[in-house]
Amino acid sequence: MKFLSLWSGPRNVSTALMYSFAQRPDTHVIDEPLYAHYLSQTAVEHPGGIEVLQAMENDGEKVLADLFANDHSADLVFLKNMAHHWIHLNDDWLAKMGHLFLIRDPKEMLPSLINQIPQPVLRDTGLKMQYDLYHTMKAQGRTPEIIDSKRLLLNPADILRKACNALEIPFTEAMLRWEVGARPEDGVWAKHWYHTVHQSTGFSPYKTKTEPFPDQLLPLLEECKPYYQFLLERAIE
Repeated sequence: MKFLSLWSGPRNVSTALMYSFAQRPDTHVIDEPLYAHYLSQTAVEHPGGIEVLQAMENDGEKVLADLFANDHSADLVFLKNMAHHWIHLNDDWLAKMGHLFLIRDPKEMLPSLINQIPQPVLRDTGLKMQYDLYHTMKAQGRTPEIIDSKRLLLNPADILRKACNALEIPFTEAMLRWEVGARPEDGVWAKHWYHTVHQSTGFSPYKTKTEPFPDQLLPLLEECKPYYQFLLERAIE
C-alpha cells in the first residue's frame, strides 16, 4: 500500500483532483484529514469550523498514526491535504508518503478566497507552507511533483499523465470524468466549499478572470508572489 499526499492551497481545484483520483480502481481517497487539527491549533474562524472540530479527531499526530496503521483495502491511499494544515506535527511522517503539490496563481486565487475568508493572511493561502514543505522534503531526499492548476485545466490528460508517470503510478483515462454530485468521502465542510465541483463531471475548462483585482488584497498578493514563482518554476509542463 502506497500513500500519496496532495498539498494544496484553497480555491485551487484540489477537490476536483481528489475526485479524479477517486475514479481509479486502485485508490482510496481521504478528504483533508488534518483539518480539525489545524483549526484546533490556530483558532482561526472558518465556515462550519465548529462542526469540523466536533466531527473529526483534533489531534493530528493521532490522525497520522491511525492513517498508517489502518488497512485501507487499496493499493494507493490519496490524502487531499491543505498545505497550511501541516502545523506542529512531526516532519518524520512526511517520509512515509509520496507528495504532490497543487498551486494556483495568487492573482486568481485570492479574489475567490475572500468569499469564504473575508480577510485572508499569508497563512490562509498555503503558499508559504508549500514552499517550506518543499525544502523539508528535499532535505529528506524526496522531490515533490508540482502541478499548476492553470496548466492542469488547460490540458488535464497530459498533465495528469505526466504526474502519474513521475509518481510511478499508472495513468487511467477514468481520472478525467466523474459523476455529478457529492462523494461519500467529502468532509462535513463540503456544503461551504464544494458547490462548483458538485456540479461538474470533469475538470472545467480554464477561464481567465476579467474582474479587477481587489485593492485590499494587493499587499497579500505581493507576499504570495515569490513563493508561487518558486514553485511554478518547478511545476510540470
